[in-house]
Amino acid sequence: MEKVADVCIVGAGPGGALLGYLLATQGVSVILLERHNHIDKEFRGEHLNTQGEQILKQYGLYEKVREAGLLLMERVEYFQHGQIIKTIQPAPGEQHTGIHVPQKHLLQVLLDESLLCPNYELMMNTTVIDLIKDDQYGYVNGVKVRHDGQELVIHSDIVIGTDGRYSSVRKLAGIHADIVKHGFDLLWARIPAPAQWPPTVRMALAQDAQLSLFSQEGGYIQIGWNIPQDTYPQLRKTPFQPFVRSLIEAFPELQSIVEQHIVSWEDFVLLKVQSCVCDTWVQDGLVIMGDAAHTFSPTGAIGVNSAMQDAHILTPIIIDALSTQNWSANRLKAFEQARRAETMAELDSQFVKEAAFRAQFASFQHEGI
Repeated sequence: MEKVADVCIVGAGPGGALLGYLLATQGVSVILLERHNHIDKEFRGEHLNTQGEQILKQYGLYEKVREAGLLLMERVEYFQHGQIIKTIQPAPGEQHTGIHVPQKHLLQVLLDESLLCPNYELMMNTTVIDLIKDDQYGYVNGVKVRHDGQELVIHSDIVIGTDGRYSSVRKLAGIHADIVKHGFDLLWARIPAPAQWPPTVRMALAQDAQLSLFSQEGGYIQIGWNIPQDTYPQLRKTPFQPFVRSLIEAFPELQSIVEQHIVSWEDFVLLKVQSCVCDTWVQDGLVIMGDAAHTFSPTGAIGVNSAMQDAHILTPIIIDALSTQNWSANRLKAFEQARRAETMAELDSQFVKEAAFRAQFASFQHEGI
């Protein structure tokens, strides 16, 4: 069995789904592949910043996502000993300090709108197992996939890998990625928000490590807790209650909820924190973008927004490449040239923020607050 499209996109995360929508609405035939059989999968980088918000508004998608459900953050607060020591308000002219959008809400809008285009096809439960290359010139011109247990071939002029930090497309293309460690890993947990809990991001130090609480649409709080890199196996061997006690000491009003919903190490999910920097983002007939090309740490919630910016910048480049029938690496390189410097600056900014976090609390301690 074979299928044909102008563009085959591998990975239906926010970047890939947005790119598929933008291309399809411009008349490009698109096949979007997703290895899961549903969009309601676990995903924790769900905060949009102003950049992501503006992209959705530019393409008339923001109101549809708002109707599906989102939550505007009113402020960012820093806590010490249960007391607020610093508050960051929305910038002048802004209504929020960030937006929580459940990924399933964002993806459902992007996919539903895309499926209105007759030149668009979504294939769930589909895993890429190989890249196909032109025999004469060596251009990537399709993928071999396993779909619902059967192998089939998809021919396309351009293949785009938007399949995340462990990208299969990147590996199959032989693109080298330097893995950059940040010195910490992250434990995630989620609890119901108490009544009247404001839509905020709250920061504290717990066991001398960054502890972040993110209000979520739907009445939840997502907890992100930094731990030293590669220490979780040893941490799980220690008593659980003293660890959680430091969370309660930082936010005493959450004691009863925490004690009810975080009762063992099994209630945490571990994220191995790392970035990646790739040698290139393009080959003849192939592009990687989003986390596949430039993985970020969770700091600053950059990832989703950066992937959406990739889709925004890449769309006219793909359309021009198709119209001129030139999808060589030299032509597609315009995408990397437009985005690499910005993404590297964002990565550098993460290291600066991570290094400076404790200093904010030290300055308040020095002032006796």
